[in-house]
Amino acid sequence: MALAEGLECITLRRVAEELAVRPGLISHYFPAADDLVAEAYGTAVGSELDELLPADRAGATPTRHLARFLTRTTGEAYDDISRLWLNARHLSRYRPALRARVAAQETAWRDRLEGLIREGVQEGEFRTADPLVAAIQILVVLDGLAMLVNSGTSADDPPAVRLLPLTTAERELGLPAGALTDAAAP
Repeated sequence: MALAEGLECITLRRVAEELAVRPGLISHYFPAADDLVAEAYGTAVGSELDELLPADRAGATPTRHLARFLTRTTGEAYDDISRLWLNARHLSRYRPALRARVAAQETAWRDRLEGLIREGVQEGEFRTADPLVAAIQILVVLDGLAMLVNSGTSADDPPAVRLLPLTTAERELGLPAGALTDAAAP
């Protein structure tokens, strides 16, 4: 419901109808719709983080792990979650429970990426004086691309635009041009 219609369309009554239960059952677990919206958002975005950037590299080098993450997050398969992030950030201005959940997810994503960058620095693959700043810069570029999803014009963008997260990461981590593109290849 959130991905298809937006977080603002989630109501206790609507969720109850979708699940074919009485609204009271939903309100027993979520007394306010805002709590349900925050939970739905946090679960969706947290699951996406675990899928896109697993904490366990499963034997992949930091460069390959980062390349996989960046290529996955810039493809069409990620467009729905990009819209969800945009929607949640907008609504979080007015909904404290959602604002807290957005902040928690932003921290989780930043920490996971920063941890990977720190590992890459320790293993001699990446060169950066500040892994936190590098992680934030990469995430800001990913967020910037997300706005193209809503405009419906991303198909018209030059291919270099979709590569911005990769080229930004290469620059910020002292990697040669194309290193992440090459590492992402199967």
